Amino acid sequence: MRLSLISAALVAALVGYGSTIALVLAAAQAVGATPAQTTSWVLAICLGKALGSAVLSWQTRVPVVLAWSTPGAALIAATHGITMPQAVGAFVLAGVLVALTGALRPLGRLVALIPDGIAGGMLAGVLLPFCLKLPASAGALPLLILPVALLFALVRLKNPAIAVLVALAAGVAGAFALGLAGPVDLTLPWPNLTFIAPAFDPAVLAGLALPLYLVTMASQNLPGFATLRAAGYEPPVRAGLGVTGGISAVIGLFGAHTISMAAITAAICLGDDVHPDRNRRWVVGLVYAGVWVGLGVLSPLILAMLSALPTELITAIVALALLGPFMGAATGAFGAAETRFPAAITLAVTASGTPALGIGAAFWGLIAGLLVHALNRLPR
Repeated sequence: MRLSLISAALVAALVGYGSTIALVLAAAQAVGATPAQTTSWVLAICLGKALGSAVLSWQTRVPVVLAWSTPGAALIAATHGITMPQAVGAFVLAGVLVALTGALRPLGRLVALIPDGIAGGMLAGVLLPFCLKLPASAGALPLLILPVALLFALVRLKNPAIAVLVALAAGVAGAFALGLAGPVDLTLPWPNLTFIAPAFDPAVLAGLALPLYLVTMASQNLPGFATLRAAGYEPPVRAGLGVTGGISAVIGLFGAHTISMAAITAAICLGDDVHPDRNRRWVVGLVYAGVWVGLGVLSPLILAMLSALPTELITAIVALALLGPFMGAATGAFGAAETRFPAAITLAVTASGTPALGIGAAFWGLIAGLLVHALNRLPR
């Protein structure tokens, strides 16, 4: 066991956790999760990522690290009028669809037919409203948030991967230093999993489960597989989809949304500095799994500290964390000339947040983009 394996796994896990945990909390709040259900959500998703990373790394001898679906959390946080049981039903179905994509080739081909530009437009539309909240948050608490945003921009010049984590740490320290944070109970209760009976509402399944499945596939799993291939490994596509989808369906019953292949954090674990022998580098997946178990156990204390912070700071951290994903999604949306207009329609409808027939805006943005794309192809 090399120290470099431990350090790489620790940094990757802390970056993944610290940069988007605020977004997960926003998602839990949007669907009305109780404090116990929120703790169960975080614990279940930490354990799910740990199990999946360990199993895939051990079986394939490839350094596989998993992440929770960040755009999926943003999608959930943007929903309105959905109860926790309904959200759980959507989480379970999204996990089943991911697993079926790996098992059934026709389903994988059907997903591949969706143009990249339209998929990028849907993701950009989901993320844009969160990014737009940054100026209002900075205006509400300028002495706290403006220095945090400046620090984020400066760190990003050197190391984009840890910029949000540094901003979060600075924001926490600043909030307590300025007396803007509430009291924190520093006791460490043992976290518990809370079973939540799913409710399979057709409108919620169409408006949340399907978009959650699509953004997880398009913006998490596919880039994750590409990252492994770029590092010289053959990505375990079918096994990866089967394991992440199956685990997602199970942890969904305890309130957690989907897990997926990691891309940015995976890159931290794939370099030569992790282990000079690439055939032994898969061990980092086991260490990574152990770190996530520890984060799951410590989640009640971490969540208690985050809940004591000002709402404006959490909103600002979420906005900063999503600027990079939004930039990538917008680039993908408007990269190909033939799909730019359909992508713009998809982005506009999705970003509006306006539901119809009880179904969320992300679904209608996808439908609108596909219809416009089909109309554009008719003269050809």
